[in-house]
Amino acid sequence: MNQTMIDEHEPAEGPSPLQIDLARRILERIRDFELGVGTRISAPELARAFGVSRSPISAALDMLVEKGVLQPTEKRGLRIASDISGIDIHDLLPSSPIEDLYRRMMRERASGELPQDVSEAELMPRYGVSRGIVRKLLMRFAAEGLAQRLPGHGWRFVDSLVGDQAYRESYEFRIVVECAALRAPAFNADPEHLGQVRRAHERILRDPQASTGGDEWFRVNASFHESLAACSGNRFLVDAVRQQNNLRRMHESGVFLELPVERIEQSCREHLAILDAVEAGDMEWAEAMLRQHLRQASEFRWPPRTPEDS
Repeated sequence: MNQTMIDEHEPAEGPSPLQIDLARRILERIRDFELGVGTRISAPELARAFGVSRSPISAALDMLVEKGVLQPTEKRGLRIASDISGIDIHDLLPSSPIEDLYRRMMRERASGELPQDVSEAELMPRYGVSRGIVRKLLMRFAAEGLAQRLPGHGWRFVDSLVGDQAYRESYEFRIVVECAALRAPAFNADPEHLGQVRRAHERILRDPQASTGGDEWFRVNASFHESLAACSGNRFLVDAVRQQNNLRRMHESGVFLELPVERIEQSCREHLAILDAVEAGDMEWAEAMLRQHLRQASEFRWPPRTPEDS
């Protein structure tokens, strides 16, 4: 069995794997939303968007200041200092062995190779790492709402979206929650933020082929749904949508790598039509389109199912 070689004696100083991952996600957000030089960066907004506390976000932003991507403003804020559109993010911030192992565990859980109930003692020889590394990884899954700790050294991953029943229930839940967000009394369409979401979709449509074979479309897709929920002003609705996106990331992100270009273009245009209705204040039409969009998505499975899958 292949083992992941990770230095068990990580230095106490320096950025943590979580901070490096957050810094990479911030860079991807800047690129996906086509944020230009001079754009202000809000730490609280990023913390809400990624579902983490301010502390690791601040550390990630400090890393990007050191890299010259961001720079402080006169009013104790941050702004984009350089154009990263042509930069390879992985060259600027290479992934760590721990990050690679995290993604491997996610893939193996999605495929069923990794069981739902695991123990730290079982995972140590499986991946060739120390208990401390295993615990860090499992705590990260727990922070993302994808695992929970059991008595002793046991852990349980959340119920998956594998299987037609779970897949259907997830979309039924999303229809209820996401449509309710559009009807929330405090709903406020933030023009600046929704404009960023729009630009990300327009970027995909300019070259949809470029978004295949990577996770860019998954990020843009998830951001669209979370952004609409965030406009509701209801933190519980936002958390519910983010939790569903985390589940989708574990069990569907691999599928997103193989989506036909035509499907990506169709989803992009549907998202943009919903944004048009929201920005025009026609919430009834926006809700109807969102409901139809989710229903169609629930019926679409890729790769296509064979009779043996049914």
